[in-house]
Amino acid sequence: MATRIAVVEDEEALSVLLRYNLEAAGYEVDVIARGDEADLRLKETLPDLLILDWMLPGLSGVELCRRLRTRPEAERLPIIMLTARGEESERIRGLSVGADDYVVKPFSTPELLARVKAMLRRSNPQKISTTLTAGDIELDRETHRVRRSGREIKLGPTEFKLMEFFMQAPGRVFSREQLLDSVWGRDIYVDERTVDVHVGRLRKALIRGREVDPIRTVRGSGYALDETFAASVARRSSRVAASL
Repeated sequence: MATRIAVVEDEEALSVLLRYNLEAAGYEVDVIARGDEADLRLKETLPDLLILDWMLPGLSGVELCRRLRTRPEAERLPIIMLTARGEESERIRGLSVGADDYVVKPFSTPELLARVKAMLRRSNPQKISTTLTAGDIELDRETHRVRRSGREIKLGPTEFKLMEFFMQAPGRVFSREQLLDSVWGRDIYVDERTVDVHVGRLRKALIRGREVDPIRTVRGSGYALDETFAASVARRSSRVAASL
């Protein structure tokens, strides 16, 4: 599943340039031109990384960054701030409100791409890792194979994307709407009940006999990959070993 980057930039020529280069590098890009619109959009769905201009119509990038850092779900969102202000005092101000990096315009596009990759590597290594693991489940992005306790799990394309998405953020609860946006995409209309159907299919494929259910249902909220799943598997394995 592609890494999602939101670019909040009102200068059209620059936003087009950023979209082109980021998509060429394999990222999924969402461009927003206004700070107030970005504030609303980011409340609905968070990207994996945010590139944020300092000066924006509606709401400044500095204020948007400050607001994001007050939201628990966005505390660790990687933020790169773009600005024409190169003075030390302005860089300090940008970093003090919560930006993780600071790039002064005009900038080198290859350098910005390198900073994006480095920040994603530090903040969420699961996003760039070829193989994801959780408990006794292993997912290989390159071969599109999933194994549990060594046996291969047959998953359809949608169930594979769901499992990949869950495994990137163990413990985090995703609403049905967030899952629809991230797995099916914003441009495709699918009823929220479809999520329940595919989660049910995923569970059926993953669980055999008395195996632990890795997916947690949070009533009224959505679904999550259970963050205690790995520990539960380890305890069960220990009990089995002790009985032999």
